[in-house]
Amino acid sequence: MKTKLNFLVKPKPEDTFGITLAPLSLEETYVKADDPANGAVVVMSGMVRNQTDGKPVHSLEYQAYEPMALQVFYQIAADIRYQWTDVNRVVIYHRIGRLQVGEISVLVAVGSPHRSEAFAACCYAIDTLKHNAPIWKKEWFGEPGGKLFSSWVSIGACDR
Repeated sequence: MKTKLNFLVKPKPEDTFGITLAPLSLEETYVKADDPANGAVVVMSGMVRNQTDGKPVHSLEYQAYEPMALQVFYQIAADIRYQWTDVNRVVIYHRIGRLQVGEISVLVAVGSPHRSEAFAACCYAIDTLKHNAPIWKKEWFGEPGGKLFSSWVSIGACDR
């Protein structure tokens, strides 16, 4: 992957980014990534699963340093546009706050004339976000009706 280093990258007007307490919408994200020149829109939806390493997950709690996280999102989009020049739209949203099992925590969508570019750019975006964005999650574990315990994890430490 060729990388163009940019400092204080400004987002393109056709791209959309956000960090929010509000639930994320697959439909709204898809619409924001859509463009008449697209032949493909690839959407990656990250969700809260019911277990981690065999331990039952009750919920997750996300925190972010929003100004820096958004700058990372902008840089990801700039890198995508440098590597895959035909990409039309990049959309990246991440939730913060407490999320229950099954809720969407992150949405990444890429619109492009060709599916191979859209898939590759979407994969690059989520992998880079997980390693570079200042976003942390607290995993709440425990059986229903039982005592809960938690631990903080940088999402960069998550390899899957």
